[in-house]
Amino acid sequence: MPPARTKPARTKPARTRPPLTTVGWREWVALPDWSVSWLKAKIDTGARTSALHAFDIETTEHDGERWARFAIHPWQDSAQDEVVIEAPLVDHRAVRSSSGSQGERPVVRTTIELAGRTVPLEVTLTRRDEMGFRMLIGRQALRRAYLVDPARSYLGGRPSQEIRKRNRGRA
Repeated sequence: MPPARTKPARTKPARTRPPLTTVGWREWVALPDWSVSWLKAKIDTGARTSALHAFDIETTEHDGERWARFAIHPWQDSAQDEVVIEAPLVDHRAVRSSSGSQGERPVVRTTIELAGRTVPLEVTLTRRDEMGFRMLIGRQALRRAYLVDPARSYLGGRPSQEIRKRNRGRA
């Protein structure tokens, strides 16, 4: 009996993805497009889209394009160092808050530096005065780049003690 013929095995080229970066449930981030060097954020895998504490939100039109103009306070317990930002308006989206209420929020795009990586980000603008963090980082920003360890914090590093005190309203 002749030897059985076998076809050579077809192999697919391996998809190479950069390794995932592990972050904790809270991290310090930067928003380089808006010159915000330090902002404390909660990593929230329960939220689809990221959210940023913003106020004085206005939408305008420039050369046929919709824009959002808003202000942020980067420090959690302080109104110091207000940053006024103008960014193209991507959308208005219906968002359900953690309390269950639904509302429409403006959405803008930017980039975020988190744990040594820079990734694109869509962020909704909302008042977060009563919340513990000025920013939530949602699943869309985390996918394909990050792994979340809910038992850890600040795996991406911390700013100087002076910055941390400022964030607590002590500087």
